[in-house]
Amino acid sequence: MSGHSRWSQVKHKKAIEDKKRSQIFSKLANLISVAARKDSNPETNPRLKAAIEKAKEFNLPKENIERAIKRGTGELGGGGLEEVIYEAYGPEGIPILIKIITSNKNRTLGEIRAILNKHQAKLAQVGSVFYLFEEKAVFEIKKEDLKEGILEKLIEKGALDWEEKDDLVVIYFPQKKFSEIKKFLEEKDIKIIDASIDFVPKSHQEVSEETKKQIESLFESLDNHSDVEEIYSTLKI
Repeated sequence: MSGHSRWSQVKHKKAIEDKKRSQIFSKLANLISVAARKDSNPETNPRLKAAIEKAKEFNLPKENIERAIKRGTGELGGGGLEEVIYEAYGPEGIPILIKIITSNKNRTLGEIRAILNKHQAKLAQVGSVFYLFEEKAVFEIKKEDLKEGILEKLIEKGALDWEEKDDLVVIYFPQKKFSEIKKFLEEKDIKIIDASIDFVPKSHQEVSEETKKQIESLFESLDNHSDVEEIYSTLKI
């Protein structure tokens, strides 16, 4: 069974009511802008669809979403954003992917390297971590809402894997299936707790409690950086 670890989303939800709101909104808008570059239609662009859904989850105003899309397509200018994924090793060699959206790659790289060094972590060679993850559409729903026969239908629609986490069922699909599966669940009146396109680790690693605290401290510092969009790891939580 596979799984995923999206520390930044956990932190975002905890911080949404505090002074980080403006930073979160900026991150969400950047995510939309980058996703909209190739295709501004969320119905044919699963990355954009997922980015917009996340923005709505955090109550990003509609006009901000529309502005971010136009910025991505070049209608409003203000381009120059780049999406970069850094590969790293955390304490005890835990593999980490750090998704960045930045207007100054050299500046951001130096700042990320400094954060990693401070937390006994380091950047990895290109390709040495990336192969440990697969990009998938991920849906979380409550077990009690998984109506009879629905799981079978989802398997027929291409579910790659699923797992139970407390009172939730997490189901994984090819990322191109994001819009189709979201629409199917909504039509069946199944409440979606979370829907996203993530880099899912092929396997997990367990570490000591002390090391887990070190890694969580690292993730929190990374998440506080304005250019960090998502953090993925193989850490079993």
